[in-house]
Amino acid sequence: MSLAPACPCGSDLPYGACCEPFHDGAPAPTAEALMRSRYSAYVRGRDDYVFRTWHPRTRPRAVTSSVAWTGLEIVRTADGGTDDDRGTVEFVATAPGQRLHEVSRFERRAGRWVYVDGDIG
Repeated sequence: MSLAPACPCGSDLPYGACCEPFHDGAPAPTAEALMRSRYSAYVRGRDDYVFRTWHPRTRPRAVTSSVAWTGLEIVRTADGGTDDDRGTVEFVATAPGQRLHEVSRFERRAGRWVYVDGDIG
């Protein structure tokens, strides 16, 4: 019997029961869920998802996964719940020899959470 692969976002759930449904089109219910799913998309090379979930006002022309991320820690969240229109998620992502600490801002747009921008600390 083989076990389903764990989700890269660190939730301890299988990928198919965690971030994969979002990657396949289901809306993330919270800003944190979107942040985790974007991290997982970077890990899995789902650049299309990262691009689609970036606010059109702030997103780059193209997204390319170039870092082999190995860990994610959610430090804190503020707002970004199922009844909110804005939220922030502070996180630390790690890769060999790298550490990214960011406070990300999210907005609900047309009923879906999108990444707006962030402050790197």
